[in-house]
Amino acid sequence: MSVIILGIESSCDETAAAVSCDGRTILSDIVASQADEHRKFGGVVPELASRRHCENILSTVDSALSAAGVTLADIDAVAVTYAPGLIGALLVGTSFAKGLSMASGKPLVPVHHIAGHIASNYIAHAELEPPYLCLVASGGHTMIVCVKGYTEYEVVARTHDDAAGEAFDKCARVLGFPYPGGVHIDKAARRGDPRAYKLPMPHVEGNDLDFSFSGLKTAVINMVHNASQKGETIDADSLAASFEYTAARILTDKTIEAAKRFGYKKIAFAGGVSANTGVRTMLGKACAKHGFDFYVPPLSLCGDNGSMIACQGYYDFMAGKRADESLNALATLTLG
Repeated sequence: MSVIILGIESSCDETAAAVSCDGRTILSDIVASQADEHRKFGGVVPELASRRHCENILSTVDSALSAAGVTLADIDAVAVTYAPGLIGALLVGTSFAKGLSMASGKPLVPVHHIAGHIASNYIAHAELEPPYLCLVASGGHTMIVCVKGYTEYEVVARTHDDAAGEAFDKCARVLGFPYPGGVHIDKAARRGDPRAYKLPMPHVEGNDLDFSFSGLKTAVINMVHNASQKGETIDADSLAASFEYTAARILTDKTIEAAKRFGYKKIAFAGGVSANTGVRTMLGKACAKHGFDFYVPPLSLCGDNGSMIACQGYYDFMAGKRADESLNALATLTLG
């Protein structure tokens, strides 16, 4: 018998809900985006995001159920992102899911946001099964994860400061691109010369697989500010291309080294940065060169969405993971 999961995601500025059948088959995927509203502020305003989640979540969940052609009676469990993310935003989704679970009598399944991003590859690639290595690069997180099972993870590398997605957004802002900046860096990089500006590739003491993007971000900001003070012109497209190339080198080199070190032949890529053309192309070519299988979700599943929560919720549900009305949202929580 098929298992139907309703997934709810509200960790940042996307109110999302989706329905999955046996995890990998998505019956509906509804996203209420707030990007246009936050653009005027140059980034996500947490209180505003929380308010919009409150306004959007009921209609988003209703639309997901309707589009899937199911009712609450057909659902086997309600899965929800409870950590990590913006605490106010998470509280909206978690509170709604708890109420829905209590009212319907359906089990409540708490899902880690990063586990959801990893699961996006299961939706796109029917053949992908653990174990494998996954590079996760999203707005607030950059890490390399040994995916040992559908609910078993070991983080072997993480960022010491800025995440890759944060660096993309902050560099985009100083270059004059609107929020969200990642897509504009991507477009500009296609027009620019990636060798035009020499940028640093930071080294992290302790674990050479760990990441640091603060120095790279600061180098770009300083270049722009120094040029402005001297009355010089910066080639924004080429600086964007140089930044993207350097970030891609850092992400690719460390991921390939991790795969060699831990003996993995399959590499997946997930999170918002996995939508970037330069990074996914460089990592894909490196995997091909070393004989590794490479998996990356389509652009529609790179950002925050309900499908990835419904998918991971299925595997958590099958593993017996449950929560009750005491479930609380958490702004930070280590994967695994």
